[in-house]
Amino acid sequence: MISGAHSIIYSKKPEADRAFLRDVLGLPHVDVGEGWLIFGLPPAEVAVHPSKTNNVHELYFMCEDIADLVKAMRKRGIRCGAVEDQGWGLLTHVTLPGGGKLGIYQPRHARPRAVRLKATAGRRQSSKSSPTRT
Repeated sequence: MISGAHSIIYSKKPEADRAFLRDVLGLPHVDVGEGWLIFGLPPAEVAVHPSKTNNVHELYFMCEDIADLVKAMRKRGIRCGAVEDQGWGLLTHVTLPGGGKLGIYQPRHARPRAVRLKATAGRRQSSKSSPTRT
């Protein structure tokens, strides 16, 4: 039924933040035209938290070793917030070139296994059609 997830980071400096995802985090990507990059992500998970309002969503990246991540970011001159022990994991916030912050944490919680997709032969978008920007 679900074949993937598409997350969006809004930015005042999208080109700089795309370069960060490409060059610093090394995420695989495709250019769908005019420098508009879509990035591949490692396996993902989603949780539903209680809230007094709807339509509030957050994006966090996960890592295996938060100390190594912070050291690697600082080596490149990228600011990280203090590492906070949240119980469920160790959390920091990386400041993106566009000025936004991206939460990255080392999880301590149980992790579901990755979803394996069935082959979808014949359902791929033709390369001649124009890409949709989301």
